[in-house]
Amino acid sequence: MTKMASRKPKHFHWQVEGKIATIRLDRPGRKNPLTFDSYAELRDIFRDLVYADDVDAVVFLSNGGNFCSGGDVHDIIGPLVKMDMKALLAFTRMTGDFVKAMLNCGKPIIAAVDGVAVGAGAIIAMASDIRIATPEAKTAFLFTRVGLAGCDMGACAILPRIIGQGRAAELLYTGRTMSAAEGERWGFYNRLVDAAALEADALDMAARIVSGPTFAHGITKTQLNQEWSMGLDQAIEAEAQAQAICMQTRDFERAYTAFVAKEKPVFEGD
Repeated sequence: MTKMASRKPKHFHWQVEGKIATIRLDRPGRKNPLTFDSYAELRDIFRDLVYADDVDAVVFLSNGGNFCSGGDVHDIIGPLVKMDMKALLAFTRMTGDFVKAMLNCGKPIIAAVDGVAVGAGAIIAMASDIRIATPEAKTAFLFTRVGLAGCDMGACAILPRIIGQGRAAELLYTGRTMSAAEGERWGFYNRLVDAAALEADALDMAARIVSGPTFAHGITKTQLNQEWSMGLDQAIEAEAQAQAICMQTRDFERAYTAFVAKEKPVFEGD
């Protein structure tokens, strides 16, 4: 298994404490934009999380009052207009691989969004499992504002499943900002909290998750993602198989023993 606590990424802050990993993009003066290097490093760290036994949940934190302003205009967009099709496709596949790595990492991901979450920043929030925001959060899938399609990094597949087809279409066609109140009302954000409480609230949620049966949580995440493309009969059968696997874990036995003893179960993730 891979140990992630000792990792020292060059392009974002990374910390592991109590089996909770936190990520904080580290360019607050420019509202935390992404670069070619930070995209690739984020993709790689989520790929490695599949094999990590010292991380059971991930929290994406805001920094300096903002979450992420998307791809850096000078470091990404400028070079892209000079690339040929082969290089452009390599880039868009790489950014898509980042989202796939988030979906397939086997760990629940919480996005704690304050201020700006636009472009790829909105995608990071979208690809997370749980989203908590401040009332000041401003979220925009603004790809059409720079002459691109709204179908970026899985947006046309994932966003409609969260907020509905019509609302997703409006945001993706217009690139307009979704307010925090809209985001909560539409189900994009699980809840809104004051900025001063955002980080603690997200970490508390992560702590609640990692105190549960973490092996089973990984199964839940897998099924949430894989069942998008299944019919109902397939989904029920897949869940039957998944639950049978979980019934072989010691955490399942621990829960039963604790129930009989009228105690709270202590899960260990195996």
